[in-house]
Amino acid sequence: MPTPSSPYSFGLEKNVANFAALSPLGFIERAASVFPDYPAVVHQQTRRSWSETYRRCRQLAGALHGRGIGKGDTVAVMAPNIPAMFEVHFGVPMAGAVLNALNIRLDAEALAFILQHAEAKVVIVDREFSGVIERALNMLEHRPLVIDIDDPYFEGGHLIGECDYEALLAEGSDGYVWQMPDDEWDAISLNYTSGTTGNPKGVVYHHRGAYLNAMSNIVSWNMGQHPVYLWTLPMFHCNGWCFPWSVAAAAGVNLCLRHVRDDAIYTAIREEKVSHFCGAPIVLNMLNNASAELKAGIDHAVNVMTAGAAPPAAVIQNMEAMGFTVTHVYGLTETYGPSVVCEWHDAWNDRGQDEIARLKARQGVRAPMLDGLMVANPDTLEPVPRDGQTMGEIFMRGNLVMKGYLKNPSTTEASFVGGWFHSGDLAVWHPDGYIEIKDRSKDIIISGGENISSIEVEDVLYRHPQVMEAAVVAKDDEKWGEVPCAFVTLKEAADISEADIIAFCRDNMAHFKVPKCVIFGSLPKTSTGKIQKFVLRERVSL
Repeated sequence: MPTPSSPYSFGLEKNVANFAALSPLGFIERAASVFPDYPAVVHQQTRRSWSETYRRCRQLAGALHGRGIGKGDTVAVMAPNIPAMFEVHFGVPMAGAVLNALNIRLDAEALAFILQHAEAKVVIVDREFSGVIERALNMLEHRPLVIDIDDPYFEGGHLIGECDYEALLAEGSDGYVWQMPDDEWDAISLNYTSGTTGNPKGVVYHHRGAYLNAMSNIVSWNMGQHPVYLWTLPMFHCNGWCFPWSVAAAAGVNLCLRHVRDDAIYTAIREEKVSHFCGAPIVLNMLNNASAELKAGIDHAVNVMTAGAAPPAAVIQNMEAMGFTVTHVYGLTETYGPSVVCEWHDAWNDRGQDEIARLKARQGVRAPMLDGLMVANPDTLEPVPRDGQTMGEIFMRGNLVMKGYLKNPSTTEASFVGGWFHSGDLAVWHPDGYIEIKDRSKDIIISGGENISSIEVEDVLYRHPQVMEAAVVAKDDEKWGEVPCAFVTLKEAADISEADIIAFCRDNMAHFKVPKCVIFGSLPKTSTGKIQKFVLRERVSL
């Protein structure tokens, strides 16, 4: 910092000519100004340009303002990946309000808790989810303003609101003059964690972090100008990993997708020339196992970004065998989605396919806008050796870390002890600086005093040609304390036994890591495709 005697200390102050708060809201104004007629949103037969989309966002902001919604008010939205869901990412914060995109898989009780905790003043709901929202609203003391999204391409549900979304927009002027935030630290959105152990926590994002992660996405993925982005990733999940703002910054095309199905994805890729899409490993696995007929006719470059659960190397390898380029990222709700990326080095191109897949399955290094990343002892915060073997917890710091948990100061403080965000994920640090997750701290299996990574065992299971999905959890054992138990979903028409799976594992890993039991059937998942291991742990404890 300059000393008082420094010539740089005087007369060089911030003012409106040389400083502006960072906010992703400016991205859509630029896209509409520079590329007004370029396509912005595609939803079946509906196609809108960037100027049209920006006009609708201003109308939404103006309408909310006219309804008395302003700074610090929460606007909740329950909708799939349709145009309105994209528009609220701009229109709501343009009114100064905070966007709370609701998980469409939650039950009424969880939704009621969130709406009450967030003090939602408005709930915008697509008619597909009107039933569950109506039940949630009946549990509240005070009913917020309810607005229906009446999507003409969806049949079902019913209308429960005061008016529909289009009527609300008609209340607002397309000349509404919105203001950038005075302070980039202001909240822009609120996202709730899954709440698998107790009530979900409300994660607060600020404008600065949203801006920087949106740009970080573009840089780390080489998105360039005018990408054609397919919305397979839910926009309610970490605000779509900040990609609504990324696509606006790149003046790309938002291809909307109400339901994530293999036929719809392949049709969109083929017909709309999709250049980029994101998805959890479960989505990639679904695409890998689609029919050859669905996969046919794709002859252009397609970039895939995956995260959410540590993807087995076999899943990445199979996607790349189809000609897709996979980028593996890692992050949490608390870090705006992806904040770590497995950057690729050209020197690795001549490695064998198995080695390439293994390298790409690592979580990687800090993304361009993340300030700090380390693997360290969770008690002392001493970094672990970069030997690829010593396990520690992943810690992050910087602009891509949340403001904190809403109305939860003690948990916020605990998560930031030592000046780092504590992820709860266990990893090793490789000599080249890349981190590799081995497990959640609660998922590690301790058998006879030895740590067993459930992810490592799952990676072997996914290599079996008849295995569709796999998850491994600890099962109590009288002799060893804990042993691995595998839950496996087989591919259609597969014919294989528990003994066959165990024998395959024995041939491909240290014997003490081999599952001692195998249970066949479907796996419970969250709305973002993560396997719910806590449910599996409950099953083996019965």
